[in-house]
Amino acid sequence: MLHYLNTLFPVRYIVFALLVMAALLSVFTLVAFGVGWFWLLCSGALVALGIADLTQTKRSLLRNYPVIGHLRYMMEFVRPEIRQYFLESDSEAAPFSRAQRSLVYQRAKGESDKRPFGTQMAVYGEGYEWINHSLAPTRLATHDFRIWIGGDPDSTDRAGDPQAGVCTQPYHASVFNISAMSFGALSANAILALNRGAQRGRFAHDTGEGSISVHHRAHGGDLIWEIGSGYFGCRNADGTFSEERFTENAGCEQVKMIELKLSQGAKPGHGGVLPGPKVSPEIAQARGVPVGTDCVSPAAHSAFGTPIEMMQFIARLRRLSGGKPTGFKLCIGHPWEWFALVKAMLATGITPDFIVVDGAEGGTGAAPLEFTDHVGSPLQEGLLLVHNTLRGVGLRERIKIGCAGKVVSAFDIARLMALGADWCNAARGFMFALGCIQSQHCHTDHCPTGVATQDPLRQQSLVVGDKAERVYNFHEMTLDALKELVQAAGLQHPHEITAHHIVRRSADHKVQSLAQLMLPQLPDGALLAQDLSALPFIYRNTWPQASAQQFSLQSA
Repeated sequence: MLHYLNTLFPVRYIVFALLVMAALLSVFTLVAFGVGWFWLLCSGALVALGIADLTQTKRSLLRNYPVIGHLRYMMEFVRPEIRQYFLESDSEAAPFSRAQRSLVYQRAKGESDKRPFGTQMAVYGEGYEWINHSLAPTRLATHDFRIWIGGDPDSTDRAGDPQAGVCTQPYHASVFNISAMSFGALSANAILALNRGAQRGRFAHDTGEGSISVHHRAHGGDLIWEIGSGYFGCRNADGTFSEERFTENAGCEQVKMIELKLSQGAKPGHGGVLPGPKVSPEIAQARGVPVGTDCVSPAAHSAFGTPIEMMQFIARLRRLSGGKPTGFKLCIGHPWEWFALVKAMLATGITPDFIVVDGAEGGTGAAPLEFTDHVGSPLQEGLLLVHNTLRGVGLRERIKIGCAGKVVSAFDIARLMALGADWCNAARGFMFALGCIQSQHCHTDHCPTGVATQDPLRQQSLVVGDKAERVYNFHEMTLDALKELVQAAGLQHPHEITAHHIVRRSADHKVQSLAQLMLPQLPDGALLAQDLSALPFIYRNTWPQASAQQFSLQSA
């Protein structure tokens, strides 16, 4: 019901005004007719509750919906019984189940995330997964797991001159970071809280393709600057890439890495538009576009047209940034296009410092249903293909792999690392930490908790200090849970988790490790051999047809 009240403006003051009117009416009936004590006490209590809701800082929903917002929490109290007997279980809702959301909420608040009475998972059902534990568990000193992106500074392997397009400023990244969400899609207060939490926890905050706003800079948290096809923050007036503006922003001390966005999982190959009425002076300043005009992200880049040109563009960005780690993000589509990029790396000798694989299960503020449901490879398949291909050409040790797609728990991170990821990003998980209730009104500007809206009144409900603490807590407690999984498996670091550690029950009740179920891992350099006949079909059939000169298939 509260979702539909979002269309009223402003709900908080309408509700409060009605309560005050009820109180005044009670006073009038008491004075005029000598009756109304009961109604006066009731309306006075509701007015006091409304004042308390408007002035508290813990719950965004109650700040936007005083008094009536409590109906949701009352339903939360009785809903387990209602759901248990009449509706779905905690694990059935989508995109994220109630159990997943509750886990984030509890960790974000610093509350206990323990569960009583055993698992609610169908352990003998299709798709159930677990991690094998060890009889000799380890004891780790810290949960602050980190990796070097762009080369280990203690090694001379990647040392070089930034003018030659080699990384000279490697970044020591957390294995769990905030995925790309732009200012414009999220409110100013949401960006402030995310960056303040990232700064405290020393993890990275991806700007999204909306570029670097004043809100990203306010708290000094580490930034991954994402550059999309609109070149926001580094564009000329005609929408083409601007070296001067790029160099100015890339030189910011907060910017630790440069990420070229080719596609995102929620709507790959689509592009996007931020309508002119939503382009405020703050958004226009960050993106380098006129106020009040449509902000267009084309479906394709204009700075390059071939795989080789793209590698040259990556080297150019790395040089202009002063040698900061530079890579790209994509959702896997045609496999020959991905193979073409790898062949371009071999042909030019230019390699990105990292690749982020985005899964089709990823979220966005708005996307056509067909794209959300049926375009792009899911993360698991895309990640395996990227990891295996880089092994097959001997480049896996030089290029780190990040990934994103419905990551909310430590087991999510462990499973993806088993499939080849070096680190994981989360977007909606951190939105839940900010107070998102999955109302799915992100595209209407009527977000009830102030997370995904530009409405100045709605976003006031999101109190930056409180939500920044929750962002920090969610990151800390998730990594602490990851440490416990790593210890239970008898390992020293999450990067030691392999596909042999994760086990899945298939539809025919077979129990197999991911290493047995998934695409076989290629030996180092296998794709460089003359004879590919022993390799899986996708490689022996498609790899020879890919070309570094073009994204399309070579003519037979």
